[in-house]
Amino acid sequence: MRHVEALVEEPSAEAALLNLLPRILGEEVTFAVHPFQGKPDLLKKLPQRLAAYRRWITGDYRILVLIDEDREDCHRLKARLEECARNAGFVTKSEAGRGRQFRVLNRIAVEELEAWFFGDVEALVTAYPGVPQTLGHKAVYRDPDSIKGGTWEALEQVLQRAGHYSSGMPKIETARKVSEHMDPYRNRSRSFKIFRDGLLKLRY
Repeated sequence: MRHVEALVEEPSAEAALLNLLPRILGEEVTFAVHPFQGKPDLLKKLPQRLAAYRRWITGDYRILVLIDEDREDCHRLKARLEECARNAGFVTKSEAGRGRQFRVLNRIAVEELEAWFFGDVEALVTAYPGVPQTLGHKAVYRDPDSIKGGTWEALEQVLQRAGHYSSGMPKIETARKVSEHMDPYRNRSRSFKIFRDGLLKLRY
């Protein structure tokens, strides 16, 4: 049976993936999600973690690395992840080419995980009554990956206007509640679609 080891930068991403991975991977794929203490921690420890995986994982194992862009240069960040995998002796999806098997899938949430929540307004409305169903039609939210000023801050403002979290949005709780209602096949975020499509290829 295929198994996926998912490395994420923080517990809020873990909360989201615990709901999303079964819907994308299906029941025939098992998984474990390992959160780090932020993006710098993940990037610092990634080479050692991948080297450790290289020593013991079997042919049925695949590795997912998910990290926020956080307004960094996306291409440089992706190149850093790819280099870590290559130095550990792994073939990544980007390197494998069409039809070839790969072991590591590197994916970036643009610009933050919360953009993926904006990509599924129906899930937001269901999780948080009061959020307008027309939210996705507004120009500022139409392209979730291009929201200015930080998607975490933008989501907090939307939820507060709807009457939630007046003292501050809890990231883990929000990630869990929204992802419980997300449909991976209606999300409007381009980076989420790339993430989803890469995961689908991990199953084989």
